[in-house]
Amino acid sequence: MDVFPSLVGAAGEFVVAAAEAGEEAAAFQINLFWVIMQALSFLLFLAILYVAAFRRVGGVLEARRSTIEQGLRDAEQARRDREGAAAERVETLAEARREANEILARAQKVAQETREADIAATREELERMRARAMEEIDGEKQRALAELRGEVADLALLAAGKVVRESMTGDRQRRLVEEFLTEAAAAGNGGSRR
Repeated sequence: MDVFPSLVGAAGEFVVAAAEAGEEAAAFQINLFWVIMQALSFLLFLAILYVAAFRRVGGVLEARRSTIEQGLRDAEQARRDREGAAAERVETLAEARREANEILARAQKVAQETREADIAATREELERMRARAMEEIDGEKQRALAELRGEVADLALLAAGKVVRESMTGDRQRRLVEEFLTEAAAAGNGGSRR
């Protein structure tokens, strides 16, 4: 930068010399030396301005441009990620719905099987209860018939004793009761078959 003040000093001396010479010549003249000096001076000013300001501004602009480009790349990547996430969300929802439908179908199947098993168990229990009731009815029927036979036999013995007017012995009673019960059973079986 020492060159610039010396150039300015030289240019100042030249201007003073030219002014003195210009007083002598009153006519308009173009001094080629001054034009060249002004052009060099302007080029020097541009070089200094470029080094001092434009280089830094260029670096700032380049950094800014690269930051903006990186931001655009990041935005594009974010858009792709968002689209991918949306597709993944839709796929996940579809998978969740499918799993929910499968769980519902299994639950309905289990409920149906459980209901059918409960119905079958209830039918079996009803059948056992009916069989037990039939056994109890048959047992009660047999007991009632046995009581009725015993009463009929007693009445028959009393009636036979009154008709014959003699007392019946044990062997004779037993034989008569057995014959009566055999005839009553044959008559009961024949009547129940009809």
